[in-house]
Amino acid sequence: MTRSGVTLQRVQLYLLLVCSVMSVLAFSQRAIADVQKKVFILHSYESNHVCGAPQHEGVLRGLRENGFVPDKNLQVQVFAMDTKRRNTTEAQMSRVAEQALAAIRSFSPDVLVTLDDNAFRLVALRLADTGQAIVFSGMNTQPEKYARAVPWLDSRSHPGHNITGVIEKLHILTALKVQRKILGKLDTVFFISDTSPTGTAAVEQVHDEMGTEPHDFTWRLAVADSWEQYRKILLAACSDPEVDTIYPMALRLKDTGGTVYTAPEILRWTAHVCHKPSIPVNYAFVELGLMGGVGVDFEYMGWQAGWLAARILHGETPGEIPLEKAARYALVFNMARARALGITIPEDVLLAADQIYAE
Repeated sequence: MTRSGVTLQRVQLYLLLVCSVMSVLAFSQRAIADVQKKVFILHSYESNHVCGAPQHEGVLRGLRENGFVPDKNLQVQVFAMDTKRRNTTEAQMSRVAEQALAAIRSFSPDVLVTLDDNAFRLVALRLADTGQAIVFSGMNTQPEKYARAVPWLDSRSHPGHNITGVIEKLHILTALKVQRKILGKLDTVFFISDTSPTGTAAVEQVHDEMGTEPHDFTWRLAVADSWEQYRKILLAACSDPEVDTIYPMALRLKDTGGTVYTAPEILRWTAHVCHKPSIPVNYAFVELGLMGGVGVDFEYMGWQAGWLAARILHGETPGEIPLEKAARYALVFNMARARALGITIPEDVLLAADQIYAE
């Protein structure tokens, strides 16, 4: 055989090998796509809550980007515990947690995703060191505090058990620096929270960030345990000439008659009566009337959790996947609110914004 004939034969063999490998890979990809995986998403609050809903969408986006598509190769079941409006007492939360556990066991998911603290502390912790893989999103309380009650965590870099997830980070100092750039002067910030588990965890984050990281801001903090007390504290802060900006973190309050007020009612009232700029914990709060600035990007935080869930669906174990902090904040403004306060937001800040609400 001539040299050219040998070369041609080698090329043909090479092409045959390439085609065979590609066929195997294509078959493997089809086989993976045909395997049905199951994810259970457990909301702490109502399914359309301003904190939970964007996380939910982010989780699904993260899963889709990794090849897990609902109604194709992924089954998704959702349960909303509704612990802000309906199931607000510990007894009610305990009952709905039992219902959630029953639904999870019946569905038998490959991954359980919990959104916010109540779903984690009331349900996920009861499944620690079981065969159930768990990813949390939006955890406000420091994970080590939960681990003192239930030993589910060896370290943040190596959880070591059946749980991993994304810790919420408020990015408080970044928010204050952006607000100072907008206002020209920001010396004193007033934080106000509530006594709920979420509010208590937010207060811990304030102490952690404002108390340990270098800055030149003066800060005050108040905690309201009722709707009436919140109104009194906030009106006093809003009339105090030394306070430059408000950072409202109260998301659930009751009045003396037992009526429950949650984020939409609390923040709309806050924007209505307070003539000072307010920084949003959650970027979605800007739609409720706050002027805006830096807030947690809840959709992106959910997206991070979705990627962690996808890693587990691809074969990794939760105990080998490090915990993450919410990596991204959103810059969002309500221009109608800014105009009402007589504040002009610099053009370079507006150009960097993720979202601007004209009205």
